Amino acid sequence: MLLKKNIPIKYVFGKIKIEVLLVLLYALLVGVAYVNFHFTRISIPIAVPAMLGTILSLLLAFRSNQAYDRWWEARTLWGAIVNDSRTLSRQVLNFVDTPYNSVEALYFKERFINRQIAWCYSLGQSLRGLCPVKEAEKLMSPEQLVYLQEYTNKPVGLLELHGEDLRLAYKEGWINKYQQVELDRTLTRLCNSMGGCERIKNTIFPATYSLYTHLALVLFIMLLPFGVIDVFGVMMVPLVVAIAASFLLIEKMAIHLQDPFENKPTDTPVTSIAQTIHRDLKQMLREYKEEDALKKQPKVVNFYIL
Repeated sequence: MLLKKNIPIKYVFGKIKIEVLLVLLYALLVGVAYVNFHFTRISIPIAVPAMLGTILSLLLAFRSNQAYDRWWEARTLWGAIVNDSRTLSRQVLNFVDTPYNSVEALYFKERFINRQIAWCYSLGQSLRGLCPVKEAEKLMSPEQLVYLQEYTNKPVGLLELHGEDLRLAYKEGWINKYQQVELDRTLTRLCNSMGGCERIKNTIFPATYSLYTHLALVLFIMLLPFGVIDVFGVMMVPLVVAIAASFLLIEKMAIHLQDPFENKPTDTPVTSIAQTIHRDLKQMLREYKEEDALKKQPKVVNFYIL
């Protein structure tokens, strides 16, 4: 996720440097033809590109709004994951009865909560197309890792292990049936949040809409020099480049926001959120250490956080 401060200009304009260079060459070519070769009849009424620019502005505004909605929905879903992870851990710690400090029951709580932390890391990694057990494997036993090999979708396998542990807790009498129902509801909410993230990840923005908007933008940029050259002469070159850069930046912004799980600076910061969950749940287990806190602080890479 891009941070509010210290976003370098190089990053912003680096996204459109090739397009801006092409626009500059095109505008210079039109200016040279107009001034040196006296092609004075190549100008067109300014109303033509102005009308097309108005339509293009509406199209880009709609696309930007829809792209931001996708990004915001992804952030909302991960906010729900934070809340439900804390709720699940609180329920496990308070619902599970540990008669005579049963070692097995105490180990059950630790195993369950560590697996929930692993689930958060695994979900974030899998959404980004990275190794889903990279961070999660540190929090699970070898038996659990072997169990996960059967699953293509690792977070689903972790939820299945949660379900099996709930059945074990009920069978052993550590929780009653009402507590089992409440824990299962929390797992269902986590599963729904995971499904929402996967829906955003796997549902692409309509390709035809993107194509038509881009073609309209290209046509607008091609017509713009001919609409302003009579008024500005060769000085229309920086004007055309500035206007084109503005439209291109808006288009690029929408393209990046519409895919919030691509491991880019504009992403939803799933790794940082998982680290926050890790800290909170370890504190609930009374296993949080200051040295671990330094290791698990969200890593800021220059001007963004993942």
